[in-house]
Amino acid sequence: MVVLHPRCAGLDVHKDSVVAAVRLAEPGGVEAEVRRFDTTTPGLLALGEWLAGCGCTHAVMAATGVCWKPVWHVLSDGELGLVPANAAHVKNVPGRRTDVADAAWLAELLVHGLIRPSVVPDAPAGAMRALLRTRKPLVRERASHVQRLQKVLEDANLKLASVLSSVVGVTGRAMLEALIAGESDPDRLLALVTYRVKAEPARLRAALTGRLTDRHRFLLRLHLGQYDALAQALAEIDAEVERDLDPFREAIGLLRSIPGVSDLSAEVILSETGPDMSRFPTAGHLISWAGLCPRNDESAGKRRSNRLREGAPWLKATLVQRAWAASRKKDGYLRAQFQRLRQRRGPKKPICAVAASILTAVWHMLRDGTFWRDLGPNHFHRRSPEQQANHLAQQIAKLGFTCSISPHGEPASV
Repeated sequence: MVVLHPRCAGLDVHKDSVVAAVRLAEPGGVEAEVRRFDTTTPGLLALGEWLAGCGCTHAVMAATGVCWKPVWHVLSDGELGLVPANAAHVKNVPGRRTDVADAAWLAELLVHGLIRPSVVPDAPAGAMRALLRTRKPLVRERASHVQRLQKVLEDANLKLASVLSSVVGVTGRAMLEALIAGESDPDRLLALVTYRVKAEPARLRAALTGRLTDRHRFLLRLHLGQYDALAQALAEIDAEVERDLDPFREAIGLLRSIPGVSDLSAEVILSETGPDMSRFPTAGHLISWAGLCPRNDESAGKRRSNRLREGAPWLKATLVQRAWAASRKKDGYLRAQFQRLRQRRGPKKPICAVAASILTAVWHMLRDGTFWRDLGPNHFHRRSPEQQANHLAQQIAKLGFTCSISPHGEPASV
């Protein structure tokens, strides 16, 4: 086989140690050496010095979890060509796995150029990615505390969720604080209602009449405190993200022009893909990396599965959410694409196709610096008028009529 990197190393990274297997192609044959290093900063610096002393030009490691990131940050500063690999693409033979064998196997794959490097964002995009990935579970946790507040109120037979749009809105928040402070008189609680509440006073009074105990007040105070702490944490994260947006404001402005894409969604997409599209040769490579195209799983001429790959789950989830939003916007290409495919595929596959279309547009827009240009709801009809005519003829046939189709200007019978 062709040797692309004659002097390279494979790194099997763990939480507390990293096993390095060096493979050196010499005139007299191949020399190999294995050493173990700590994953502390001094240990990783010693690893870098040892690899440089061996004359290694490239090193590869499986990019799983977070253990690989300190190795990347320390070793990528030098001249060593560090290759982060997808662990699913470099699995060793089952039953023969050890740390040393895994490191040697990675080096053997790298020698012949059989490893496709994973995408690692640059420092600004990586910092924004870390903040936005932290933000998402905090939003979910905050929503879960709102649900817990509602459950406590239901247990006390206080129907605030039935008469208020949100139990943590202005009116709901004032009532919760009054209930925690010991107030239980429905008339006094009614005095806290603002003009925005549409429910009638009699219905509000009935909803505020319940059986609130000290245990209920304790749980309300606990969950409301957790809600406030999470809201404060989210505000601090949003402020940090806003400070990091300066290099990306132009790109975010471009992505905001896509139907269904909000400011937050544009930030998430950009933090996951990065602003530089040169790392993806085509839009298809980006879609494949994100996991929005069917996998290739075929044997003996039979396709065993066409399920989507896992890909980039954070990016994929955001794109699917934005695809649902875009599919609800009238008079647009994305809605027309969704409706066209939904008739014969159901909703799930078409929404993934719309998400892939959004990502295709992202690739072109970031590469060329252009805004979204909608093709219009009639794009598919204009693209293939013969196909549309045949489709209409089939619908006429289903109604019990017969018709013939001919080009414009020629006689046709119906």
